[in-house]
Amino acid sequence: MSDFPNYDEVHVISDIHMGGKPGFQILRETKRLANFIGWVGKQRPGGNVALVLNGDVIDTLAEDIHGYVAVDEAIATVKRIMEDPSFSPVWQALAAFVKLEGRSLVIVIGNHDIEVSFPTVQRLIISYLVGNDLKARARIEFSTTGAGYTCTVGNARIYCTHGNEVDAWNYNRYEDLAKVGRRLNAGRSLDPSEWYPNAGTRMVKEVMNEVKDKYRWIDLLKPETSAAVGTLLVLDPSQTSKITKLFSIVGEKLQGQKQVDQRLSADGFQPPEQNVPTALTVDQLLGPNLKAGLSNAGSASQSNADDMLLAAEKNFNRPDRFATPADGTLGTPQLIWDWITGVDKDEALRRALKDWLEKDKTFDMSDQDDTYKQVTAAVGPAIDFVITGHTHLERAIDMGGGRYYFNCGTWIRLLQFTNDMLKDTASFKEVYNVLINGRMEAIDNAKFGGKPFVLDRTSAVLIKEEKGKVIGCLNHIAGDGSGEPETQRKVERL
Repeated sequence: MSDFPNYDEVHVISDIHMGGKPGFQILRETKRLANFIGWVGKQRPGGNVALVLNGDVIDTLAEDIHGYVAVDEAIATVKRIMEDPSFSPVWQALAAFVKLEGRSLVIVIGNHDIEVSFPTVQRLIISYLVGNDLKARARIEFSTTGAGYTCTVGNARIYCTHGNEVDAWNYNRYEDLAKVGRRLNAGRSLDPSEWYPNAGTRMVKEVMNEVKDKYRWIDLLKPETSAAVGTLLVLDPSQTSKITKLFSIVGEKLQGQKQVDQRLSADGFQPPEQNVPTALTVDQLLGPNLKAGLSNAGSASQSNADDMLLAAEKNFNRPDRFATPADGTLGTPQLIWDWITGVDKDEALRRALKDWLEKDKTFDMSDQDDTYKQVTAAVGPAIDFVITGHTHLERAIDMGGGRYYFNCGTWIRLLQFTNDMLKDTASFKEVYNVLINGRMEAIDNAKFGGKPFVLDRTSAVLIKEEKGKVIGCLNHIAGDGSGEPETQRKVERL
């Protein structure tokens, strides 16, 4: 007998990002998703079927909450998301799904929905979906401790994990989340000053959400890298007043790397290092393309520029760090911005986007990105199928030895930048006009080279037993979501 749940089929989707108010929402295909959930519920009549929501199901970072994590506001925030007309059809479809015999719903934690780890939120979700139906309640399972979710299909063992566990920007401190849950159960609260967020959360809450007020598309770009800072600064020069925060965020990312090294490991515990010096360079913060195009780059040496950046980092904790010096000269943030200006904004944005997306192989399903390398290195040989999300980049990779890796992509909008669009200032002009417009409607309606700017791509992974074989598929869900998915990659395991 298996130590893990056994299913005839397992369907995995990730990165739905239900959250935010109208105009601030990045999930577009709500109807398609609701219909797809209904379609999954109809598969294998009389058999056992699981639907795994593999992290970032909701997005509390897009909500108007105090601080970095909703504690006292957690119930109200999640309830608002479930009742939002933009998202309620999805929750109604999930409610119908778990009422079906032989259907199981698994919710895995991501890095945008950490409140799902709280017992109070789990009870809310269960109550909202099934009320007092005890049989249906037994069909809902949460995986919120960072252990991922393991089950079997036929003779194959499946391991689902969001993927942020190996991401230094976005790692979760599960032990601290458990402490918050204990406080909530004990009727205690959490002072905002007690919660120190990861670098990715700080980037979203302290910088990107403010930029997103004007440029709604900004958090559609992946992956998050330090070069993203250059894009943010070009789009909104007022962010230079936060330059020291950005240094701290990048530094937190580098220190976070030391913590994620243990994230999927079962080895001994190690306390995080304290006061580790962080050496940042202009290339790391702005990106080489943006830096190379700056008018003052020839006169400002690399060492002088680095000195300015490091001086800003050094002054981060000074209470007067944003004050104008007594002699009337401009402070370090303004000096840095003066240093990086001199290029027209459209050219600066083009170069910043090239830096951000330079190594981004979004549409290469076989690309062995960092998430693939680090997650697969952490799992044992007993796992036959590894399934992640988080990056928003779908993947289907043969690991060898009858083992396979899938990333189930995302359900939010994906922007398709091409080399032709970013080739030079002239080719970038139309793209620039759409981006500067900022509204999601402009993004949705834009076409370049006859192709929509926003890809019509919503993904799912299917693992099923069929005629004595275990089959893995990376699928695209098309149309209204009620029909047979379009298979992009298919593997068979005897």
